Amino acid sequence: MILTVTLNPALDITYHVDALTPGATHRVSRVSERLGGKGVNVAGVLAQLGIPVTATGLLRDGPPTFSPIAAAPRRTVVVTDAVDATGFWEPGPVVTPEEWAAFTVSFARLAKEAKVVVLSGSLPGGLPEHAYASLIGLARDARCLTILDTSGPALAAGLMAAPTVVKPNATELADLLTAHDATESGATSKAAPKGIPEGTTIVASDGPHGLTAAGWRAKPPVVQGNPTGAGDACVAALARGLLHGTPWPQLLRDAAALSAAAVASPVAGHVDLTVYQELLPQIVMEES
Repeated sequence: MILTVTLNPALDITYHVDALTPGATHRVSRVSERLGGKGVNVAGVLAQLGIPVTATGLLRDGPPTFSPIAAAPRRTVVVTDAVDATGFWEPGPVVTPEEWAAFTVSFARLAKEAKVVVLSGSLPGGLPEHAYASLIGLARDARCLTILDTSGPALAAGLMAAPTVVKPNATELADLLTAHDATESGATSKAAPKGIPEGTTIVASDGPHGLTAAGWRAKPPVVQGNPTGAGDACVAALARGLLHGTPWPQLLRDAAALSAAAVASPVAGHVDLTVYQELLPQIVMEES
């Protein structure tokens, strides 16, 4: 089983318009509303793929696997046309020390039933920068493999706990490494770059230019649509690969195809499986 963690979930609202023009008034053709957040989106893709998954996190009036908090969740608003998407992200709630302590107890219990733990998204107010690092330690105690997908101080602190996989984008990776490492080694090196713990694999995403990891680069064809959930679909593919022990070249190809297929889907947390199957043989794999 795969366990996904969303500490800062959101109510995802997607407005569909014919064309997005700054400064203009738009008629919305369709509105989609769903519970979201990066870990929730990852769980949605895994469920669509038929992979056993449990989603947990911090949420007022959430599913029973979530730990309750008093504050209301944030909202994320995406305006998308047939070509691209523009997002508006609200800040998250403030979590109390008591709520965080209750969640860590619940998380440790759920992790005992999992083989892979995915930790995704930003941290809400009230949580320390090392919150993900603490959860990675608890997951390791439960003999779980871990994937970390966050940014900023939470990423830097979580990285020091040596997760199995970290998935930064190109900008986040550059912030983690020195200028020399980013130029000479970076994510393309088969050895761990300076500052990256031994045993941690960096999967660097660069939007439509693809993914780089473990000495390989996977480049998908250009797909137009809503890229909001592409990174979460990539993480879902990585989690499935870790669960099944898939070797890296094949795993990276699969992650690139599933990520690109998510762009063809109108909402985050869902992929177009027909497009996914069409894209798999079109992924260009290069040794780096």
